[in-house]
Amino acid sequence: MDLRDLRHFLAVAEEGHIGRAAARLHLSQPPLTRHIQALEEKIGVPLFVRTPKGMQLTDAGHTLLQETPNLLALAQQALERTRLAGQGLIGQLDVGLFGSGVLDVIPRILARFHEERPEVKIVLHNLTKDAQLQALRERRISVGFNRLVPQEADISIETVLHEPLVVALAASHPLAVRPSLRLSDLEGMPLILYPNVPLRGLAQEVTDAFRAEGVPLRVEQEVQDVVTAVALVAGGFGCCITTRSATSLRLPGVTYRPLRSRHLSDIELSCLYRSDDPSPVLGAFLDVVRAFAQVRAAAPG
Repeated sequence: MDLRDLRHFLAVAEEGHIGRAAARLHLSQPPLTRHIQALEEKIGVPLFVRTPKGMQLTDAGHTLLQETPNLLALAQQALERTRLAGQGLIGQLDVGLFGSGVLDVIPRILARFHEERPEVKIVLHNLTKDAQLQALRERRISVGFNRLVPQEADISIETVLHEPLVVALAASHPLAVRPSLRLSDLEGMPLILYPNVPLRGLAQEVTDAFRAEGVPLRVEQEVQDVVTAVALVAGGFGCCITTRSATSLRLPGVTYRPLRSRHLSDIELSCLYRSDDPSPVLGAFLDVVRAFAQVRAAAPG
């Protein structure tokens, strides 16, 4: 059976008369009669008893009549949901995240998207940069956020913002009274580097900047994420260079000072996704990301 069969049957069953049903469906009687006969042949049982007064339902017809409204409603619901999915209004968005990215900007982008598309389910995946790239290619995530993403032929990368860098250090340290710090101020201080991962990241940027400015680098610990790095600062292991969003980690005994450096002033946060992904949900999400990026680029400071 198709939907047209069901609509024809329902009209005849409710009207109890071929002529009235035909008028309701804007058909002539002969084609409607043939449709009903064809439907009975498809099912293999009579649905109506023809009488001089009209069409009476058989037991089989009564059974089909009980199911037909539900079937038509389900079909209509499927069409509506298909239409909404095609407009990116329902569905699922799998998002790859990383350590410090969840501290400020990305949650605000996700909240704005959720406000605009509340029926889209957002699923978060905490993944390193190389794991995000692999997950994109395997279609386990639709979009990711990370820093210093290498150029790949099948991956599109868009900058969300450039985030200033700061130095996290003990509040009791003599340097904590200064309004800002330079790399030369950190000479001899034990430094905690992150992330300790295979692909280039902030740790490599920091190392290169110390080298470029001729400042000896003393590495105390190498860790994988910002929370561990700042926790070690709080524990007295040394200082770390991190992003301004990390200042939301208000651990006791830790203070943050802006970093002033010719070679290390900020680091970009990027959005990455498959270049050939036609998903309407992804397209709607990227619209939110681009609008956010445009506002941030126009904002002073």
